[in-house]
Amino acid sequence: MTSRDALFELTDVADHVPAGLDLVVALTGFADAGAAAAQFTEYAREVIDHEVVAVFDNDRLLDYRARRPIIYFDQDHLSDYVPARLELALAYDDLHRPFLVLTGYEPDFMWEAFVHDLIGIIDRFRVARVTWLHAIPMPVPHTRPIGVTVSGTRSELIENMSVWRPHTQVPAHVLHLLEYRLSERGDAVTGFALLVPHYLSDTEFPSAALAAIDSVSAATGLILPTDELREEGREFVSRIDEQVSGNEELAKLVGTLEERYDAYMEGSNLPSPLMDSDGTVPSADEIAAELEKFLAGRRGPEEPPNGQIPL
Repeated sequence: MTSRDALFELTDVADHVPAGLDLVVALTGFADAGAAAAQFTEYAREVIDHEVVAVFDNDRLLDYRARRPIIYFDQDHLSDYVPARLELALAYDDLHRPFLVLTGYEPDFMWEAFVHDLIGIIDRFRVARVTWLHAIPMPVPHTRPIGVTVSGTRSELIENMSVWRPHTQVPAHVLHLLEYRLSERGDAVTGFALLVPHYLSDTEFPSAALAAIDSVSAATGLILPTDELREEGREFVSRIDEQVSGNEELAKLVGTLEERYDAYMEGSNLPSPLMDSDGTVPSADEIAAELEKFLAGRRGPEEPPNGQIPL
């Protein structure tokens, strides 16, 4: 690669980062089912104690016209411009153990340069393990735990946690590229793909954020606060259950998803938790239609329809 300026600027905190920490990464991209990465970003910045270590250059990485920043029009003047943020922080868990966390948007441009610079950061701080996560919509029921597909070089996590191991081509996330490059070097890296009910993929689903945090804890041993989020998750699921129980057709559709999920998890001959024996994918579009009013009520009047927050 030709010589160029780095895509990030370090803060003074960088001089005090201990060597050998875990790095946790969650970036919003084209697929963020249940707003898992967006919620994790908000959680990392508002709930976890942290100090910013590095800030990445929006003007070189972000397509502003595709993901426009937010500004407030206050009667006759503009205020509260909210630019996107892609930043690395030194954070602390409940036991005040330090770790690194990278949150924000998935870069639109310069993927190879971004991954090159991120690997440089990993080497600079002698990162012990990298854990990243994203979420994809799948025809699975909300009444069952969110499963994960695990990739990377840590075989113990793959064996113990990965519930679905497909052979398939997928549109790449920039963190797929990071994992690929780190795997080539033999680094300890783990990717978690959360399998979120597709009829809840366009809203902020608290259980998706919880599954993200639980996956991070399993990979790193970090203890992160989740009490408030778990209560939100219980309330959210309870309200959905009320909608389903009051509609016979919805109950039947959710029951069909439950049967397929349970049969797969019990080790039947089904090729995946998504397909019937004839290979067809069960539809839950009617569930999404019936729950549309509920999900719209979950979002604020000015919140984007995909449930993402401005980053």
